Parts: sequence; C-alpha cells; structure tokens
Amino acid sequence: MSYTAPVADIAFWLRSVAGLDAAMAAGLHPDLTPDLVDAVLTEAGRFAGEEIAPLDRVGDTVGARLVDGAVRMPDGWADVYRRWTEGGWNALSGPPGHGGQGLPISLYAAVLEMWNGANVSFATGPMLTHGACVALEAYGTDEQKALYLEKLVSGAWTGTMNLTEPQAGSDLGALRTRAEPAGDGTYRITGQKIYITYGDHDLTDNIIHMVLARLPDAPPGTRGISLFLVPKRLLDETGAPGAMNDITVAGVEHKMGLHGSPTCTLSYGDRGGAVGWLVGEPNRGLAAMFTMMNSARLSVAVQGVGVAERATQRAVAYALDRRQGRAPGWTDEGMSPIVHHPDVKRMLLTMRAMTDAARAICLALAHAIDRSAAGAETDRALAADRAALLTPVAKAFATDVGVEVASLGIQVHGGMGFIEETGAAQHLRDARVLPIYEGTNGIQAIDLVTRKLPLSGGDALRAYLAELRAVVEDARALGDPEVTGIAERVGPALDDLFFAANWLGRALADGRQTDALAGATAFLRLFALAAGGAYHLKAVVADASARTDSPAARRRRLTARFFATDILPATGALRGAVTAGAAVVDALSPDLLTA
Repeated sequence: MSYTAPVADIAFWLRSVAGLDAAMAAGLHPDLTPDLVDAVLTEAGRFAGEEIAPLDRVGDTVGARLVDGAVRMPDGWADVYRRWTEGGWNALSGPPGHGGQGLPISLYAAVLEMWNGANVSFATGPMLTHGACVALEAYGTDEQKALYLEKLVSGAWTGTMNLTEPQAGSDLGALRTRAEPAGDGTYRITGQKIYITYGDHDLTDNIIHMVLARLPDAPPGTRGISLFLVPKRLLDETGAPGAMNDITVAGVEHKMGLHGSPTCTLSYGDRGGAVGWLVGEPNRGLAAMFTMMNSARLSVAVQGVGVAERATQRAVAYALDRRQGRAPGWTDEGMSPIVHHPDVKRMLLTMRAMTDAARAICLALAHAIDRSAAGAETDRALAADRAALLTPVAKAFATDVGVEVASLGIQVHGGMGFIEETGAAQHLRDARVLPIYEGTNGIQAIDLVTRKLPLSGGDALRAYLAELRAVVEDARALGDPEVTGIAERVGPALDDLFFAANWLGRALADGRQTDALAGATAFLRLFALAAGGAYHLKAVVADASARTDSPAARRRRLTARFFATDILPATGALRGAVTAGAAVVDALSPDLLTA
C-alpha cells in the first residue's frame, strides 16, 4: 500500500487550528501567503508519496550496511536525497543569510510529517541536520558559520548529535570523551560515542558531528561539558572536504526497526585525536546542545505523527478490502468488509482521533516557536514559555501515539498484521524507538512537572488553560447541541488538568518530590488528552464557523465526538493516578521484584 500525504488535513490543522492563518493575518510572516502555504504542502505531498515512500521497503528489508569501515545506504537513497536537497526542502526554515528560505517552523513541521509518513528512516537524518543548524546559528563563531552553515542548511552536508556513551545514557554528567587543546585554536577529541543516528553514510561528502566532550580542567558533572564541531572530513584551503578526520565507524547497530537509518558507534582519536573546534563557551556545551535537542524533540514528536498517519492509512485500506463475517445490518451477499464491524470502527476511530490530537499539539508547539521569534518582545516571551511548556508534552504524547496507533493497525489486520508482507508490523518496529530517543518519555514527564509547570510562577500553564477554555466557550456560543455536547466533556477534562497541576505544585512546594515524580507520567498523559480534546473541539468550531459540511468536516466532527466520549473520560482516572502520591511506588523494594 502506497502512502498518500494528507495534504488537505495537514493544511487544515496547521492553518485553522494551530493558528497559521491568524499569524499571517497579523503580519507575523510577511512573506508568507495562503497560496504559498498550499503550494509548499502540495509539492511536499507529491514528493513524499512519489519519491520518498517507494524507498521505505528497501530501507526496511536491506537497510544501511557497514562495508569496509563505511556505511552504505540502501539502493536509490542517494539519488532521492540529492533531488530532495535540490528541491530546497532541507533549507525550508533555514536562515536566509545562509541560504535558507526562512519559512516558519510550523510549516517545516507540517512538511516533516509527510517525510516521516513516507519513510521515517529517510526523514531521520535531515531532522538532525536541522538541529545542528539551529545550534550552530545560535552558538557558532562567524568563521564556523561561514565555513559550515550554508552547506548544512542546503543539506549538501549533514549533521549529527553525539551525546551518548556506553556508560552514560540519559546521565550526561557521566560523559568521558576528552578534548585536549592543540595550541592552535583546535582541540583533539578522544573517546567513543554510541547510538549516533546517521553517524556515517554515503549521501553526502561530509558529515558535521556536534560532539559533547570534557576539557582537561573541566569541573565534574554536567557543569563541565563543552560542545565541539568535528567534521568527518577536514576542510582544505578552499573550504571543500579534504583529508579524513580521526573518526572510525566502530559498528552499526542491528535494530528492531528504522533499518534504513544507520545508528553508529563512533570512535574518536584512534590515531592521536580527531580535530575539533569549540562551539560556544567552554563548559557551557549543554546549553548549546539543548538548543539542538529541543529542536529534535519537536521533530521526533512529528515522527510519531507521521508513523501514526501511515499506520492509519494502511489499516483503513485493509479494513475496506478485507471481508470477514457479516457485520450487524449487512444485507449484501457474502461476507462484509471488516470496516463495517463496530469494533473495527472503534479501532479506526481511535487511530484517527489520537493521530489528529497529536498532530494538533505538535503544530501548536511549532506555532509557539514561530511566535517566540516574531512580534512584540512581550509576546515573544509568552510564546517562548508556551513552547517550553508544550515541548515535553508533544514529544512524549505524539511518540506514544505513534506506538499505540501502529499497534492498533496490526490489530485491525488481524493475523496478517503479524506477517511482514503486509507492512503493518514495520510501523510498530519503526515507532518503538521514538519514546526512547531524544530524552525518554519518562524524562519528558519529569521535565514537564519539575521545570515547565513552574514557568513564570505558573503563569505559562494558566495562560494556556485560559486559551483552551476559550475554545470551550466559543463552542458553546454556537448553539449547536452536538458541538455543545462535545464542549461539555472537554470542560471537565480541563478541570482535571487544572486540579492535577495544582496538586503537583503543592507537592513540590511542600518538598514531596517523590509524590510529584510518581505522578509525572500520568500527568503528562492527562495534559495531552485535555489539550487534544480542546483542539478537536477547535477544529469543529472552525468548520462550523466556515459553514462547511464537506466529508472531511463531517469526519472531523464525528472524530471529535468519539474523542470526547471514548477517550477523554480517561482524564478523570489519570487525575486520580496523579494525586495518589508515591506510597505504592515507595513500597516497592528491589527484593520484591524477584520474590
């Protein structure tokens, strides 16, 4: 089954729900017009479906391979990547001063969903290049930007993020990679990095590694980490890739999924030290890297949406074609397509409702990032808080949704879903890493509760809740009983969110950190479901205000009803889980696990 980018759906959620139309009307993007948005999305959808999607199968079955110490990508990938960069897609949101188009991050996120829906392994590499551009633009020297940024923005070179080491996963304070000053402004990097996505490949003639390492006099822990730019090939006097740097591909992981995305172990300094350049201030590398990581967290969230959309499309196609049994009310001859069975409808509605909710949250985050870079200074600060608040929610919820929807897709296929030839299993295999990398979802929940809820004394959350409550009031004002019925379920979900957030705030203020941490994951889910319900409602209000009764609008209304009746009731239970405290968790001792 081929992938068809849902161009019209993405455009609707981007423009009418996330707020791009309102932003254009307010002049936040003076060079952007609705016609340009539609043109970009339409061409991106075509390229995703016709060019990138056909590579997905060979990427999964053949994968990236280590041959004579270098990674070889699957057949056809280099050619499509070249056409993709020639089309300007890597430069979509890049800085205009370095060859980028300067288009909004929200438009980038919308297009990124299409790349991931078509082939998540293909889209993973450019996602990291985008993050490297963000970090280099923010922290690089003028010389570094002149030498590297234009090539990264265009996609002529790719970028990586080198954090993890064998002894240091999420605990970056345990990093051991060293950076010794060479006396000429460069450093010699020695150490090993693991799980380096696109750490090597043959798509481009250079790879720019962004590497965390310690200086000789660095303080211990995370306070002593610096960031270094370490190219695969050193540049010659003309700025072109020249001699190989002292970097060895020690291995390529054999993984559950994402087989087309090479995950490498890189060894630095086997022959005396890889040449690197300091990015930003000494011992302040974590701040620079988090700029890259926050960008990557939005991108990974969108990966979850892309996989969920692809799995939903595949499940719908199978349910329309597969005949089994006779559904209630079926009067035609023979067995009915399984799409008519109530439980299959329930699964398909769940897949669509969760995918759309995750998409809306991701686009709302991207829109907040755009607003934080435009408009009045006070508005930028509020938008920056909004982006910070939504980043862990989007990353964790959308990636969980990718896994859950892909799993439901297999269930719709029945036994054939467990058979590789249908392709349904690949989506689950590809999606399963998304809740793990770029900060596990448990870490995202902790970040939300301990760092993001207290932002601006709690004003960030209060402002967001006020915006979501305004959606409920707008819905009630329509006077449409069906829409009011949805609103009457979204309102209590927002109440659950408000109550749980206040409870967590009191727990932290009272020093009951374990109570807060024990409820963090449940709270993040509660937050996302409440927000997702409000965005589904906002979509219905937008359609009603436009007086449209198209099939897509009818589907959105039905999906919003389903989300309200079948999914939103979970917020009450999650509120109970959040406020239960840590008594049960604290009671679990390691010896009980093996009793």
